[in-house]
Amino acid sequence: MTQANKQGLKRLALAAFTLAAFALTGSALAQSGPIRIGEINSYKAQPAFLDPYKKGMDLAVEEVNAAGGVLGRKFEVITRDDGASPGDAVRAAEELVSREKVDVIAGGFLSNIGLALTDFAKQKKIFFLASEPLTDKIVWQNGNKYTFRLRPSTYMQVAMLVPEAAKLKKKRWALVYPNYEYGQSAAATFKEQLKKLQPDVEFVAEQAAPLGRIDAGAVTQALADAKPDAIFNVTFGGDLAKFVREGNTRGLFKGREVVSLLTGEPEYIDPLKDETPEGWIVTGYPWYGIATPDHQAFFIAYHKKFNDYPRLGSFVGYTTIKALAAGMKKANSVNTDKLITAFSGLTFDTPFGRAMFRPQDHQSTIGAYVGRTTVRGNKGEMKDYVYLDGAKFQPTDAEVKKMRPAD
Repeated sequence: MTQANKQGLKRLALAAFTLAAFALTGSALAQSGPIRIGEINSYKAQPAFLDPYKKGMDLAVEEVNAAGGVLGRKFEVITRDDGASPGDAVRAAEELVSREKVDVIAGGFLSNIGLALTDFAKQKKIFFLASEPLTDKIVWQNGNKYTFRLRPSTYMQVAMLVPEAAKLKKKRWALVYPNYEYGQSAAATFKEQLKKLQPDVEFVAEQAAPLGRIDAGAVTQALADAKPDAIFNVTFGGDLAKFVREGNTRGLFKGREVVSLLTGEPEYIDPLKDETPEGWIVTGYPWYGIATPDHQAFFIAYHKKFNDYPRLGSFVGYTTIKALAAGMKKANSVNTDKLITAFSGLTFDTPFGRAMFRPQDHQSTIGAYVGRTTVRGNKGEMKDYVYLDGAKFQPTDAEVKKMRPAD
């Protein structure tokens, strides 16, 4: 072998050694760097819920990192606004996965966006924790092994309200709901479940209003014209405020029972102030009256950091991070397949107490508070409320199996 050939072989060996060392160093850095969580939400479109949600996430990240992180690595959350558009949400998720190299994705507020991210997770084979979107399809008809959901679903919250609705023994019901996936699902589930408990019930009117653009005067008049005995309401946010104002003005609620999803959440009842209707049966979050140790610790930490009281969004954001930390610790990894195994049946702590992600559909068993609305000191609140365990408001395993495609 010539001297030139020997020198060439030495250079090749050195180059190979350098590449191998670089690869090992890069791998070590990846394992010791932060765990990156890609979070996507409608921050600009839904600030009432998502500003507190972001604060809740920030508090939980601070607590996780102060305790040494997870697997010896700190949490880093990279957020993107989805513009309240499923297409924009998918583009943001793609950018987070391909460019930012996130380990998992989380978030979602609107149900149609939650479904788009659920499909993205399946296509890209990445773990997705759906924090807030309520549509049942996320864990049933469109469910997949990569997607888990934190909040109690539309089905669960409606199932908590229907027994109370049946106790009213009202025959003629009217419904009002936002005309997109969440509202349509809530209305359909309410009708189906109430009919089972009260076969003679009649649904005499339905008003499906465009989300964020309700014509409250026309909707209120149409409901009044139908002369219902009771009303099931699914509107929230600005639509709820307009509906309540017009309903109060026109006397729609006088002498009528109203059952209403989400209305007891601070995000939606606080803006009503002294216009809050008296006696609606609602799901919500009476933060001012929950005296359990878990919730007290959360409340004190949140108030200390932000000098404010938590909203339900605060709870959801906080619990999203805590659930991810618990699942990653159990998996001892951020590998997608290991996370799926770990989260299936995972028990984790929340400010509402212990919860679990059900193996059969990846839905958490976090529950909700049910009570009636009232006005105290010119402010809307809940009264006579009780916490209902989400594990008790689920379809049977056989029903889930029929609805959910095989993984």
